[in-house]
Amino acid sequence: MNRDEILRDVEKLLREVLSTQAEIKPETRLEADLAIDSLRAMELLAAVEDHFDISIPINVLNEVQTVEDLVDQIQKLLAEG
Repeated sequence: MNRDEILRDVEKLLREVLSTQAEIKPETRLEADLAIDSLRAMELLAAVEDHFDISIPINVLNEVQTVEDLVDQIQKLLAEG
């Protein structure tokens, strides 16, 4: 799965979890721009893990500030298998 496919899927998951029509770009900040709170973050995490069949370590969430950060983490975990 390439980076563009991951980004497209992450955007779709964000729209589903947040029920938003807001513009979502790689530089979109999850907390500041999309107002993701801890509960929504956990919902998003579960949706991402299910969709991509990966397990994201909880400590990684501290490093994820933007949509691009999330895509980077997913891509890294997919590459690790």
